[in-house]
Amino acid sequence: MKALIPIAVVLTLVGCDKGADSPRGFSLPEGDVSKGEQVFMKYQCLSCHSLKGYDTDGIKPEIATRVLLGGNVSQIKTYAELVTSVINPSHKIAQNYVPSQVSDEQGHSKMRNYNDVMTVNELVDLVAFLQPQYQLVPYKRTDYPTYIP
Repeated sequence: MKALIPIAVVLTLVGCDKGADSPRGFSLPEGDVSKGEQVFMKYQCLSCHSLKGYDTDGIKPEIATRVLLGGNVSQIKTYAELVTSVINPSHKIAQNYVPSQVSDEQGHSKMRNYNDVMTVNELVDLVAFLQPQYQLVPYKRTDYPTYIP
């Protein structure tokens, strides 16, 4: 039985590698938070998103409900997840929203594609700005009474 554990671990690790499509080795340089905030404003992200500390008064929304960025999350928002959300917003559609408010009839995100206008430096800075906006809230475990025989 003990011999099966290392084999299972190796098979699990090998199964995670997707060959040429694997994200292994993907890394962008460190971004500048203040420049990222400028990118956030330049591309008018508040027309479709809301972010604590940023006023949306006077900004005409482009969708029925603004998608919240930042805030308390139960899982870390990784660098790769945020980059993917910007360059491929249909990869994972925002949850907790009525689907028709955030996606079209084909299930694609209503977020505009910025890949032809946003530079890599802007993307890196934007992600550097967005990542600290998320605060990890640790999972609250249920306290069970201790059984004493």
